[in-house]
Amino acid sequence: MQTQVSQIHFDTLIIGSGLAGLTLALNLAQSRRIGLVTKQALLDGASGWAQGGIAAVLSEEDSPETHIRDTLAAGAGLCNEAVTRYVVENGPRAIQWLITQGVPFTRDHGSETGYHLMREGGHSVRRVIHAADTTGQAVQRTLSEKARTHPNITVLEHHVAIDLITGAKLVHPGRNGNRCYGAYVLDSAAGKVNTIAAHNTVLATGGAGKVYLYTTNPDTATGDGIAMGWRAGCRVANMEFVQFHPTCLYHPHAKSFLISEAVRGEGGLLKLPDGSRFMLQHDARAELAPRDIVARAIDFEMKKRGLDCVYLDISHKPANFLREHFPNIYSRCLEFGIDITRQPIPVVPAAHYTCGGIVTGWDGKTDLENLYAIGETAHTGLHGANRLASNSLLECLVFGQAAAEDITSQPSAPPAELLQWDESRVTNADEEVVISHNWDELRRFMWSYVGIVRTSKRLQRAQHRIKLLHEEINEYYANFRVTSDLLELRNLVDTADLIVQSAMLRHESRGLHYSRDYPELLPEARDTVLKR
Repeated sequence: MQTQVSQIHFDTLIIGSGLAGLTLALNLAQSRRIGLVTKQALLDGASGWAQGGIAAVLSEEDSPETHIRDTLAAGAGLCNEAVTRYVVENGPRAIQWLITQGVPFTRDHGSETGYHLMREGGHSVRRVIHAADTTGQAVQRTLSEKARTHPNITVLEHHVAIDLITGAKLVHPGRNGNRCYGAYVLDSAAGKVNTIAAHNTVLATGGAGKVYLYTTNPDTATGDGIAMGWRAGCRVANMEFVQFHPTCLYHPHAKSFLISEAVRGEGGLLKLPDGSRFMLQHDARAELAPRDIVARAIDFEMKKRGLDCVYLDISHKPANFLREHFPNIYSRCLEFGIDITRQPIPVVPAAHYTCGGIVTGWDGKTDLENLYAIGETAHTGLHGANRLASNSLLECLVFGQAAAEDITSQPSAPPAELLQWDESRVTNADEEVVISHNWDELRRFMWSYVGIVRTSKRLQRAQHRIKLLHEEINEYYANFRVTSDLLELRNLVDTADLIVQSAMLRHESRGLHYSRDYPELLPEARDTVLKR
């Protein structure tokens, strides 16, 4: 007996409500009926946590060639130069769209642009437009309000996508199997699974930072879209390149609080407990080196000296300047007894950004017909082996708009008749403690064995543990009703497996992937592409 739930239909189903998903939804809503699925509340994704800003060529001292050159340098030879040019050249238009939506970027009436631009690590000029130090929050709030009130956008909060629906799940399976027809989605509040049909389905679920014990990401970043796309048959690329942000606040009660790149961009210095600087011993660019170099330098100094953390000191700048430019960081640190106008900030590296993802074209299309992936979920070729600071929100905007243009150019089509979700042979879970234990084990061994510095032996250990977890979770999934915790754990284990597989295939050290067994750079830069 199958669960009796009526089939829901949208023209476009968007899974994920971060900047990529919202950009796409608002650009499509004039001509399409949109279903916007989000795991928690509309504002709970990773985009809202972005502090620094959005990189774009906005001033006369800057140029597309300079932005492209900085991006390629950070990407360590693996950026797709044509894609990079496309993103950079479309950056100003994307920023202008946000301004017309009402995003309150920080003003500077004395500048040529009328907006204050910051410089961050890896950038050769000031080009990061921002809203104080809560840019992501300002952008998300502005766009979320528009999405929530738009008559053609249905927001499905507290809904968790389970799997994509491909040809095998059609009532009449003779049709094209290499195509996406929608998704099965758990309404976690009601405890039921809905079958949602859509002419186009878009994965915009963000990254997978929660696969690691320490991360700057919110709890929602569990690799859902990457795992679902992989299970449906999409290629996945460059998953070994996990960016560890160098400066996460080190405090037992400061869960996942990021200290923005912009603090170093505005003159913050990294120091040891005795007050001495160390970055110049690792790179001539010192604190303004790309994130992978800074994160490895901090990791090296901590391990060498047995330190729990290092310190980021910007107390030499005027107090009013710090309170004006970093109000969120100032107030949050103050909650933990740290006055950044007088004291250095204790920091450690933490998993921050997934550079790899589902392989897409310039329009966000994946290997499956009518399935798109945008934002951190996708591998576009922009970031290469290491993402340049503040290029992530730019990518969300540009590819969100590109996917909207492609979808709009297509004729609408009637929904396919889909098989309903079947839970006639499962029961309620007997011991949910298994999920929490497996979640904890996964994040700990990923941090220990697949972190900032890797070895072949560590990767083999991780792979062995992932195999055991896979077996346990698949058995659990087959026998018990799905819950949001089980679905996230299932996706995290699949994503961890992809990271380890990719890392084992790269026999060099490049960008964010550093191996003690293969410390040299190979002469030819190649993507790591996985196929099922």
